Amino acid sequence: MTIWQGRTDPEFNSERWHQRVRPLSENAAAGCALLGFASDSGVARNQGRVGAAKGPVAIRRALASQAWHRQGPAYDVGDVICEGDALEQAQQHLGERLAPLLDAGHLPVVLGGGHEIAFGSWLGLARHLENQGNKSPRVGIINLDAHFDLRDPQHVRSSGTPFAQIAEQCEELGWSFHYACLGVSRASNTRALFERAAELQVLIREDRDFSPTAIEELRQDVERFIASCDHLYLTVDLDVLPACEAPGVSAPAARGVSLVLFEPLIETIRDSGKLRLADLAELNPDYDIDNRTAKLAARLVHLLTLNG
Repeated sequence: MTIWQGRTDPEFNSERWHQRVRPLSENAAAGCALLGFASDSGVARNQGRVGAAKGPVAIRRALASQAWHRQGPAYDVGDVICEGDALEQAQQHLGERLAPLLDAGHLPVVLGGGHEIAFGSWLGLARHLENQGNKSPRVGIINLDAHFDLRDPQHVRSSGTPFAQIAEQCEELGWSFHYACLGVSRASNTRALFERAAELQVLIREDRDFSPTAIEELRQDVERFIASCDHLYLTVDLDVLPACEAPGVSAPAARGVSLVLFEPLIETIRDSGKLRLADLAELNPDYDIDNRTAKLAARLVHLLTLNG
């Protein structure tokens, strides 16, 4: 909680996040629950540049001084820390931490950490749905990302495999797999990955599909996807944004999609009434400039939780 510090204004009704975030207590009212995932083991396995394990602290620091506009409470529930290369154990631990938060009615926002965060987030949501007696829930995964992250996990499990792992688990559970990847860079994904995405019937919208004139059509695509699902999990890989907006990531985008173009889609997802869980991945403070990426991630937390 010592991270939650910042400016305090004397005017009435001028609170900021650092003045409102509290530790989670027993029987606390449902609210936004911030949980860190301090890991870049998956990035290292994926031969990326490490440093994302420092992401949760950087996001909290950037969020602390943002203006408070929520109605409901917000809680900091600490971090899941990946020790060394113990990625699978950390993902299991993340799932174990998330399930009771979801059971209690909170909206967890997980702060990463590499995109290996996604499989841990999924484990928590799946456990929660099983706890609720859902036999075959239709869970929609919406990934804002330059990469599919559908690489074959049989070789090595990393930040590049989480959605392939989720697809495998859905098959084992007898659940349908609903996956949308928005902002995909064709230059950064092999033909094999596009073929795998086609096999899994992934909703694909490439970075070049995004423009101000295309936003309404894209929003309708997202609405149709949402209509086919009972629950939503939103995951944002910050490397989907242009390098000028998000320089502090593990794999900076040569093109990317601006936050201005994503915001209407995020609002549609947030306001759907189906969003159960969100996470932010790949913030690497070691390569950030003027905390641009951390501030952008904090802005996303603000946007996702604004109506709570």
